[in-house]
Amino acid sequence: MYGIPEAASTWDWEVHQFDGSRLRLAADNDLTYAHGLEVVLTDLAYMACPTQFTNPRFREPTPAERRLVQRHCGDEPAVILAFDVESAHRLDEWLPCLIAADAIQVVPGTVYRYWRDDLKPGERLSHWARRPDDQTGSGSGAGSAGSVDG
Repeated sequence: MYGIPEAASTWDWEVHQFDGSRLRLAADNDLTYAHGLEVVLTDLAYMACPTQFTNPRFREPTPAERRLVQRHCGDEPAVILAFDVESAHRLDEWLPCLIAADAIQVVPGTVYRYWRDDLKPGERLSHWARRPDDQTGSGSGAGSAGSVDG
């Protein structure tokens, strides 16, 4: 669905970055040091999902979910990403999730969550990764390392 690899349904996911308009979800088997997939949704119109989740079941939105999004947005957005995630408190219960936006981009490639000087093609740094000698938090960061800005 939308080019999200089927294997990603067994990974850990998190809201990696959100600025009110652009949502960047990160996914991988282990999110400690890096992630291997980003799903970037732009011009976000509606979002109902936890900030961290595991093993999402991506699916088509139901007619009722489409109506819910339309009631909120006025018109149906170009993208309605629907998925179910395990409840954090009851493993036998699934929570329906929806994200609606004007565009979606699936971006594979390793994104390191710490500073590295030796990036290879297809690798980049997380937006918060800073050079170790940069104590101000305003260093060159991920922008110079090939971040995806859509």
